[in-house]
Parts: sequence; C-alpha cells; structure tokens
Amino acid sequence: MNEVPVSCIPAAGKMSKTKKIIDEACDLQNPELDLADKSVTSFEEMPGLLNMLNVTRITLSHNKINAIPPGLANLVNLEILNLFDNQITDLPISLSQMPKLRILNLGMNRLNILPRGFGAFPALEVLDLTYNNLNEKNLPGNFFMMETLRALYLADNDFEYLPSEIGQLKNLQILVLRENDLIELPKEIGDLNRLRELHIQGNRLTVLPPEIGNLDLVSNKAVFRMEFNPWVTPIGDQLQVGISHVIDYIRSETYKYVYNRHQSAKGPPPPIEADKSKKLSRLV
Repeated sequence: MNEVPVSCIPAAGKMSKTKKIIDEACDLQNPELDLADKSVTSFEEMPGLLNMLNVTRITLSHNKINAIPPGLANLVNLEILNLFDNQITDLPISLSQMPKLRILNLGMNRLNILPRGFGAFPALEVLDLTYNNLNEKNLPGNFFMMETLRALYLADNDFEYLPSEIGQLKNLQILVLRENDLIELPKEIGDLNRLRELHIQGNRLTVLPPEIGNLDLVSNKAVFRMEFNPWVTPIGDQLQVGISHVIDYIRSETYKYVYNRHQSAKGPPPPIEADKSKKLSRLV
C-alpha cells in the first residue's frame, strides 16, 4: 500500500505567504526555513513549524514576535535560530535543552531577564544578546557554564559589572561588551586564554585589571577596542599612541602600582552619560 505523504500544515482555506513558505519547506524536506521580515507577530501564525523535526536553521529576524513557545525545543535537529529584531520579552526554560543548537541570535529584543537554567545549552557556540535590557543581576546562576561558547555578544545592555564567573568560558574567542555601563572588569577576564576579540568601548571604565595583560590582544588577528571610556590619564595617553602601547603598559610593574593605588583610593564611579530610556528595547 502506498503511503500518503503527511503535510505539516493543517487544512486551511486561503494560505498566507508564511504558511505557503512552511508548506513548501515541508514538501521539499528543506532543512532551512527563512521567514525574515514577514510581519509575523506570533508562532500561531506559523502552523506546522513546530512539527518540522528535520529543520536545522530557522530565520525569524525583523518580525514582531513577542513570545517563544516551549514547544520550539522539540525541534531537536535545530542548529541555528535567528530571532534578531523582534519584541521578545521572555524565553521558555526549554530553549536551553535543545541538543544541537549552536548559534542563537536574540539581539535587538526586549529581554529584561533570562530564564532559570539558561546556561544549560549542551552545544551552543555563538550567543548574541545585543541590545536588550540585561544586567549582572538578571543572569541565571549557570549562565557562565556554557563551556562550548566561542562568541558572546552583550553589547548595548545595562551591565555595570561583569561577574567573575566569566573566566569559566575557557573556549571564548570573542567577547563584545561595548555600550554598557561597565564600571570595572573582573581580573578573571585574564583567564580567557583563547580570547582574540575584546570590545569594551563606550563604557565607564577608568582602569583595567593587570590580568588583561595575560591575553593575546595585539597579534595580527586580534581585535581590542577600548575607546570612549573615561580612562585614567596614563592609559588615555598610551591609547592615543596605540593599543599595543596600552598592553605593554598594563604588563608593566609601573601599571600594577598605579592600578593598586587607584583601587585603594577608589572614589565614586563616573556618571552615566548615555540616556537609554528611549531605547527600542524599553518599549512595552
């Protein structure tokens, strides 16, 4: 007896463009689904999507989605999930249980908190949380236990401090912290032996921990961006000459003395200059 192919889509009348795309992907067994910029507001407008067990890549960027259903975690073969530029306010706990997810882009959303257990991803390599409303107080306890993570993008959030647990991300190669409210960096950042890109521009940093000198941030392939911070005069002077001069200075005994003196005489942090109240991520 011939088997009748089962459609992913429930019977419906007039299909929207979105439904048509999903239907075609199901029929062709296409492992990649592109629904970027389709004015989608919820997963209910994409019937059948959560049944596409063969899908490995879903692009839903530039839509108006505000919630992720827990059932998305049933897509056990999904490797890349792009939700950039939506209106997502919270995430299901089940998301971090996806066994093959390698790249997760949640940039340009409205996240104020991450769910409990968020750091349990078994295979995540790239996590983009750029332009949300996150800070050190609303990260789950296991956030820095993602041992497979190679790139972490936390730019344009509200961090004043970076937890010392950052040093546990031993495979991290790219760390982007620009445009936060960072007052200082933990010395444990010097434990990230594989780090080749560090972006800390546009914060409230005045000094750097001497341990940053342990990192290779001046080779040909390295990127170290640190402008637009209220640096103490010696660091500011070295920065005008070049990044390599900053690193050489930070590695010196002179700087260790300057750093310790600065820490012991620590005054109030520099004021916040950027007004983030009108950020799109703040909109309700």
